[in-house]
Formats: sequence, C-alpha cells, structure tokens
Amino acid sequence: MRTALAVILLALTALPVAAQTKRPMTFQDMMQMRRLGSTDVSPDGKWLLYSVTDVDLSKDSKTNTLWLQAIAGGEAKRVEGTEPGDGSARFSHDGKRLLFLSSRAGSQQIWVADFDSSSGATTNAKPQGKSFDLDADNALWSPDGKTIVFTAQVYPDCPAIAPEHPDAAKCTLDRDTTQATSKVKARIFDHLLYKHWNAFTGDKRSHLFELTVDTGSIRDLTPNDTHDVPPFSLGGDGGFAFSPDSKELAFTENLDEEPAISTNADIFTLDLTNPAAKPIKISTSPGGDLSPAYSPDGKYLAWRSQARAGYESDKFRLALHDRATKLTKDLLPNFDRWVDEFAWGASSKQIFFTSGVEGEEDIYDLGLWSPGLEPGLIADGGEFSGLNLITRKNRPTDVERDGVGAIVVTMMKANLPAEAVIVQIGDTVHEPVRQSDIRSQIDSGIYPITHLNQKLLAQIEQVPLVSFWFPAADGTKVQGFLIRPPAFDPNKKYPVKFLIHGGPQGAWGDAWSYRWNAELFAANGYVVIMINPRGSTGYGQAFVDGVNGDWGGKPFTDLMLGLDYAEKTYPFIDKNRECALGASYGGYMANWILGHTNRFKCIVTHDGMFNPESAYGSTEELWFNEWEFKAPNSSGGKPWDYYGRPDSENPYRKWSPALSAKNFKTPTLVIHSQLDYRLDVSESYQLFTTLQRLKVPSKMLYFPDEGHWVQKPQNSQLWYQTVNAWVDQWIGDSASEGKK
Repeated sequence: MRTALAVILLALTALPVAAQTKRPMTFQDMMQMRRLGSTDVSPDGKWLLYSVTDVDLSKDSKTNTLWLQAIAGGEAKRVEGTEPGDGSARFSHDGKRLLFLSSRAGSQQIWVADFDSSSGATTNAKPQGKSFDLDADNALWSPDGKTIVFTAQVYPDCPAIAPEHPDAAKCTLDRDTTQATSKVKARIFDHLLYKHWNAFTGDKRSHLFELTVDTGSIRDLTPNDTHDVPPFSLGGDGGFAFSPDSKELAFTENLDEEPAISTNADIFTLDLTNPAAKPIKISTSPGGDLSPAYSPDGKYLAWRSQARAGYESDKFRLALHDRATKLTKDLLPNFDRWVDEFAWGASSKQIFFTSGVEGEEDIYDLGLWSPGLEPGLIADGGEFSGLNLITRKNRPTDVERDGVGAIVVTMMKANLPAEAVIVQIGDTVHEPVRQSDIRSQIDSGIYPITHLNQKLLAQIEQVPLVSFWFPAADGTKVQGFLIRPPAFDPNKKYPVKFLIHGGPQGAWGDAWSYRWNAELFAANGYVVIMINPRGSTGYGQAFVDGVNGDWGGKPFTDLMLGLDYAEKTYPFIDKNRECALGASYGGYMANWILGHTNRFKCIVTHDGMFNPESAYGSTEELWFNEWEFKAPNSSGGKPWDYYGRPDSENPYRKWSPALSAKNFKTPTLVIHSQLDYRLDVSESYQLFTTLQRLKVPSKMLYFPDEGHWVQKPQNSQLWYQTVNAWVDQWIGDSASEGKK
C-alpha cells in the first residue's frame, strides 16, 4: 500500500517536463490550491461528479463550481447549465438526471437537469418548487426519482407548508423581512442553546421537506416541530435516508427537553405514503444515533450509535436494525475504534466503512456473514472519506467482495491536498485485521482520478510526515509526528513549532488542513512536532476517555514526554528554540503550559479556555463542559456541584489555567474571534488582561467577523502572518542571531 501511495504522489505532482528545483510552500501557494468538495459517482460507474472551491485572495472570496470527469480518464469539464456558486450535486438513482443547489435567483434552490451518461452532457437545467423562496439544503433523491427530500429553516408556529397551502412559506419570509428591516435588534431568550458556534439560533428550526419533481409541490414532513430535524452536525451529514422502495424515510432528531445538555439524537422512521403518518422512534440508545442508511434489499437499517448519554466523543458503533424483528445490535462489539462513515454493498451482505486509526483514516469492509464480524482492511496510508462504491456489472455478485469492484473516495495526506482516487478491490479475500496488527500492509491498487493541483505541487517541496512512538508516564504507548523543513540539512539545528490539537477528542495525522497547515508551518525553516496525547482519537476508546476530568493531567505529561523523546531522538532539533501553538482545546493546553513550564520561548493560544468556571456560563453546548469537568465518581459536572469542596476536588478549578497566573512568564500571542460562541471571546480577553498586568510580553489578534475558525481568505492571511512573525520574533534565526 505504501508503494501504491508513493505512485499516487508521483502521479499527482509529476510534470511532463524536465525535473525542476522545488521551493518551500508559501501562503499564496496554499490559497491558489483548488479544494475538492463533495463527490458523487454515476450509477453506471462511468462519471465522477464533484465540486471545487477556488480562492481569490485579492477579492477575499471563495467560489464553488461543479465538474464532471470520466473515471476511466480524460479531461474534467464544467457541468453544463451550472454557474459559479452552485454546489451539492447528486445523480438520480437511474443516472438520467442530476440535482444541484443554486442561489442564482437569490435564495438557494434545488435545480434538476437531464444527464446523458454516454456523452456526459447535462441539459435542460431548471429550478424546482413552486412559491418556495426559502433556502433549501441537503437535497436527496428518492430511489424511484419521483421526489427529493431536503431541509429548510422555518418558524414552527407558521402554517405548515403543504400542496394545499402553497403560499405558507410566505409566513417565514415575511417574518424574516420584518426582523431584517426593524431598527430594533434586541433579542429575548427563554431557552438555552440560543446561540450556536457562530450565530444566534433565534426561533427558526430546520425541517424536512418533500418535493414532488413532476408537479413541483412541496410539503413539510415535520410540521410545527420545535426541534431541529436533523440536529446540527459538524460533519455536514444530512441525517436522513430513503428506504429502497421510496416509501419510508429514516431521520435523526433530538427530542430531549433541553438540547443544550443532551447528545441523545434518535433515529425515527416516517411512512411517506400516508400524509397523516407520525414519526416512529426505533433507536433506544441514550447516546447519539446518527447517519441512518437502509440496506439495498430493504431488510435492515444501519446507523452510527453511541452508548453513553451526554458524551459527544463516546465510541461511534455500527448499529444494525432488523426491520422485521425490530431488534438492533452492535455489529462491531470488539472493534475498538470509531465508525466515521459507512456505505452498504449492493447485495446487503457487506458494509464498507472508514475509521480513524493511529493518525490515519482507513477503509474497512465487514461481511455480515463473517464469524465474529471481524472487519478487513481495504486501504490505509492517508485520510480517506466520501465512500462511493462501484459495483461489478459483468459478473455475478461474489460473497467475498459483494460484487464491489472499486471505491471512489477523497484522499489526502499531510503533504497532499484532497484529490479523488479510485481504490481497486482485488478478488482475493482479505484477512481480517487483528487489533495487534492494525497497521498490516495489504495488496490493493489506488489510482488518482482528479489532478486539481498537479502543476503547482510539482513546484513545491512537500515534506512527508514521520511517525514516532514513545511511552507515557504510565507506560501507555503514545504517537507523535514530525515534519522536517524543506531543503533539510541534517547537520543544522532547527527551531521547533510544537502544535497541539483541539477537541480534545481529535487527532493529528496524515491529513491536509488549510487552517493549521503543518507543511506551511515548516516551510520557513522549522521542525514541526505534533503529539496525540490522551483524549486523541484512533487509539481505542480508553485512550479517548483518558482526558475526561483530567484536562491538565495525563494529556500535559504526554505532550511534554513526547517533546522530550523527539529532542533526544532527532539531533537536528534545537531544544532551546521551541514555541507551543494550539487552538480550541489546544488553546486551553497552551494556556495550561503557560503556567506550568518555562521550557518554551513563546506561546500562541487561539480561542483557548482560560477560566473554566466563566467558560461554562458563556458557552452553548453545555453537555461538553458538564462531561469534561465531571469529577471521578461524581454524577454532576456543573460548577456549583463542587462549591464548598477544595480545589483539588473541583475540576473547574483544579484544571484552571487562570489559577496559575502567578507563574506566567512566556511571551504569548492571544487570538480570538467575536463570533466564537463555542468558546467565548471573553476567555481570551481575560488572558490578555492578565498577561498585560503581569507585564509578560504579549499581543492579541482579534477578529470581529470570524467564529471558532478563521475562514475568510484575507483574515487567514493575517492570521498566518501574525503567528509566524510572533514565532520568528522569539525563536527564528534572526532572534537566535540577536542573542549571540
């Protein structure tokens, strides 16, 4: 597999000209890179339909376009009838039409076009839906092609939108207009979760709608529901699916009284043949149940399921529901990793899924007949997502591989932006993967389809990620990663950018990022080191749980021991020139480091928690804080549950960076954004005030128009410029020369 991936990298970066000298990557290079978005494969397996985002730094804009490319090879072409800004395209199940979303008329609407698979021609593109000017999203074809289900935001107390009430959408539109034109912008809250991530939620809710393609009529499938259907998902999952006969819809909804403290999304089914039918709850887990998908034969419904209530980072299991017996079981009880996404094989006897494993996102298959239901490894060596199965039509379905001949997926690596590739599946049955041999190599082919950045990548020296392992204080194996700078000289000493990931239930690994790009951090002469401490995903659920109630404990010692190991192992590291950088939980850890070690010459902390007690009152997803700051053997996780107890028994104070302020000495750059409602900007105001009063060298970079992430191109440029300048000031070559 490593050989196959090396071939991919060569194919994606090679130019049909003589070899040329490569140079380090710049921020401008990264902004020029074309970004692969959603993908879909035509039912006959001939065409890849995908979106691409292009950045115009001078205009501070991002533009999405839709493309078609023959999977067998050839030039990509723009989808006819689409315009810049269109997106979210999908083929109909018979392959004769495609839908996409377009805002060309103002609101975002569903468009449908005819498609000729023999030529790849798209014709007769038209908008769908009568008298419906609300923004449509997450559009999904029914298997019979007669209807499309989508989501839209409405006021639940407005009349339900239905064929007999075609103008009911006007109620929502009129109320929006009234609010937009009113000179009074005040809001009144009478419930929690009144803001979320980067916006105030208001009184509107996401509902499911059914569009009849032939007539253009629309009806609300969840009329007057005061909950979001489906609930908010960072992964962008639509959260609903059709049964193969198009008669039933499965969807996700959280009906708990207070969603701000609940992760208990459930799976419901709805009879689409009866307009008077009510949703029926079929899941029973107290944790989150997400991403429902029917088997092609209609006998089963599978979804991702969590067992523990209130814990958003519990293990994502693969649940299988028998529609006849109404029984649900865990398909992978012995698989100690998360199921991140999955797709059914055509015979309903096989499920393919992705899972994070030791800094990668690998592809597995699971035969439902297999003794012990052991998964087999299909592809590793990077991060894979977006499973599109291509079934073999020229031979009978074989049990071993369910007739699936290949999988089209998005693949990325730390030194390779996302591209669409095809993973060929061999005829030989793969051996089940043993947990002790999770990194086993397999014989499978991976070949590129898209070449979005081939010419640009050929000019840039992209350095591969290096993995290393070390023992934690308690003997647990912990993984770290290292990237050398371009034009690396093993005889030189290099300063270190020590990156700390967010989450805390996240992970560094062999993946590309436009926000915290490790290659770009290394490009100006730095070694980049990244450790996956306790709390990181991909190492088993016990490792994930290791951060709960212990935010500044084992994760901190894991990070410091990982850096110790790297310093001893790699002689080119200058341990006297190191800077710690982190965001979100990584920002919290940077704040914790500030009060607990002076080994770093500088710190960068982006949207980090400074005072856990105040952060509790200013955040929105309260389930997170109440779980993460729960004391051992305690049923409570709210700050007042610990009042009157010593700080050592109060996680909100035991792990508070603010209470170590007297130790702050390291020069610190503080970054935060006004629209970050996940971690309020007041946390960084408190930190910056403290640093200034202590006369610790410090700056604060404030964005009034960003949320938890900095996403606008010119803001991103300022972010990288400010961060790199701060690091250079304290540990760069010029800083080192100035101290001699």
